[in-house]
Amino acid sequence: MTTRRTAQRSASIGGTHQSLRDRAYIELRERIIEGRYPAGFRLVERELSEEFGLSRIPLREALQRLESEGFVTVAPRRGAVVAKFDAAAAENLFDVRESLEGLAARLAALHATAGELEALRAIVARSRAAAETGKTRQVVALNADFHRTIVEASHNPLLQDLMAPLDARLRRLFHLTSTRDDGDTMCGEHEQLYQALRARDADGAEELARRHVVGTRVEALRSLAAETGTT
Repeated sequence: MTTRRTAQRSASIGGTHQSLRDRAYIELRERIIEGRYPAGFRLVERELSEEFGLSRIPLREALQRLESEGFVTVAPRRGAVVAKFDAAAAENLFDVRESLEGLAARLAALHATAGELEALRAIVARSRAAAETGKTRQVVALNADFHRTIVEASHNPLLQDLMAPLDARLRRLFHLTSTRDDGDTMCGEHEQLYQALRARDADGAEELARRHVVGTRVEALRSLAAETGTT
């Protein structure tokens, strides 16, 4: 059972400096994002409480937070279950992401430091290497790192606050829809965007970022439809 296999990893939750609620929230969220807890998986408070070494109060608070963010739903007679990521949720995410990521790229072209540009270059290189060796999960993680670094390089705290809640949903969608064949295209688009940022081309960076989101939207929705059996 997945809960038992991951028990050792989360056994120290009670001994961390973060609040118990936050630690439980982060651990459960990551399991959902990575697909270890798939859609429909039942989150049994008693079992999780024993595994994490927590009382049910912080665990229940963590589940409530996950519910408010769309990762968990509460079903009659079943309790908390992992929510589906359907096409409507993906459409909503991409609508918001296209505008905000375009803005983030524009601002990053104007304000990114030399260190942030180097970080982006390194991420692109590592992504290319991972894609060439078929390490899809690593490509997905680096993809999220690339976009997160651009947001940080915008040096706009309000934009960063707006984008932060989208990050986890985006990573979950990438895990659900990314395939081995996506890596080469994604790396090429990231390389182009990095070059625009490096050249301080704000208009070009914004256009490339928006175009990248539109392209990933089409592919993600197609993959999601195949995954869920919908059209």
